[in-house]
Amino acid sequence: MNRYLKVPFNTKEASELCAGDYVYLSGVIYTARDAAHKRMYEALQNGESLPMEMQDNVIYYMGPSPAREGRPIGSAGPTTSSRMDKYAPALLDLGLVGMIGKGKRSKEVTDAVVRNGAVYFAAVGGAGALLSRSIVQSEVIAYDDLGTEAIRKLTVENFPVIVVIDSKGNNLYETAIKEYCTEEM
Repeated sequence: MNRYLKVPFNTKEASELCAGDYVYLSGVIYTARDAAHKRMYEALQNGESLPMEMQDNVIYYMGPSPAREGRPIGSAGPTTSSRMDKYAPALLDLGLVGMIGKGKRSKEVTDAVVRNGAVYFAAVGGAGALLSRSIVQSEVIAYDDLGTEAIRKLTVENFPVIVVIDSKGNNLYETAIKEYCTEEM
């Protein structure tokens, strides 16, 4: 099913999404990769505040290439999500409602998605140039010293993603295997 969703969004809206849905996000999302997640995790451990509010927000695991002239951002493809698995449950417990990346997630992340009524989206790997067309504004808001791993606030219009893990724990990677793969003897 095709869905259009304004971001940020809440857990009620997340509960209406099902694994396999095609979703087009419009509004504000944030980028963060390994180094930024590590810093945020350390900040939480030290009782410090985070550079952005987690409640009802979405983090895109992405580090862009430099912007071409006249564009807000360069190629903007997803990073492998499992590299953030150590940090994701803590952010989900703070109200993060969505994550965008590529690849499988750990049981701990899936459990945190269900516990918090959140959702995990996949963006198509290898399509960073195409995905960047949906990004209309990009601004570094924290950890500028990390370069491409700095946290960015992105304004997106109809940013295409697929629900992989929904708020009930249904996992497209698992159901797709059962549906489309058969064992040959």
